[in-house]
Amino acid sequence: MTHAVSAAQKPAQPAAQSGAQPADSSKALYGGKSNRRVTVRDIAAAKERGEKWPMLTAYDAMTASVFDEAGIPVLLVGDSMGNCHLGYDSTVPVTMDEMTMLSAAVVRGTSRAMVVGDLPFGSFQEGPTQALRNATRLVKEAGVQAVKLEGGERSAHQIELLVQAGIPVMAHIGLTPQSVNAYGGYPVQGRGDEAAHQLMRDAKAIQSAGAFAVVLELVPAELAAEVTRSLHIPTVGIGAGVGCDAQVLVWTDMAGMTGGRMPRFVKQYAQLREVLGGAAKAFAEDVVGAAYPAEEHSFH
Repeated sequence: MTHAVSAAQKPAQPAAQSGAQPADSSKALYGGKSNRRVTVRDIAAAKERGEKWPMLTAYDAMTASVFDEAGIPVLLVGDSMGNCHLGYDSTVPVTMDEMTMLSAAVVRGTSRAMVVGDLPFGSFQEGPTQALRNATRLVKEAGVQAVKLEGGERSAHQIELLVQAGIPVMAHIGLTPQSVNAYGGYPVQGRGDEAAHQLMRDAKAIQSAGAFAVVLELVPAELAAEVTRSLHIPTVGIGAGVGCDAQVLVWTDMAGMTGGRMPRFVKQYAQLREVLGGAAKAFAEDVVGAAYPAEEHSFH
């Protein structure tokens, strides 16, 4: 492997087996029979079983209810809402008010999925106290079950304080979109020995700080698989190969709602933009042609 890490750096534990299923399928994160909310203990147990699981973003109650009914165990109210829901050019402008309002909507639309609320740019960078104040707001006002924040070693103190306060934290390393201005774009992270070792240090730091899971974004597949084997917390990949414990996509990308060119890692499972546009045109044509409303749609 190109970005090798010595055996001394790896914990003495077995790697998760791809495609492994729990002996009791009722405990599975996806397809399980429990009607209660998914918890961090369920996430940890899935890692121990070698079970892979899906995560999607959601930004409103109706969409969240669809994904909840479909059995998606974890929904992320991501700051990706800036790009695909609020019309911003990046995630940077997203505010705590926007995040709190939309996170609350997702919570109201679900009953089983764990809802993770993102801490947007500027809500935690000042330090642990600021992070705790804003994470507490997401938990108290929006009702999320966990929060996510970007950064590895640089965010370890924030993660540690949140966890001590009883707030579960999902970390996010590799490409961190809130740093788009520093990156000058969206480059793959962890290429080259120095960058690979830094990514591993980041992963170990957030695990030590108490994060229950970590998102790996735009990371070479071999490196992401190595990080996954080296951690006892699950990894959630997005553009990080099949070796991660879980996978996440922005729902508008996954369902074909996003227009324009898609990132290489996106697989579109539907073409909802085309379907919705077709429905709008059909409605418009019926109105123009006086075909709607028809007699069955009218009152007397």
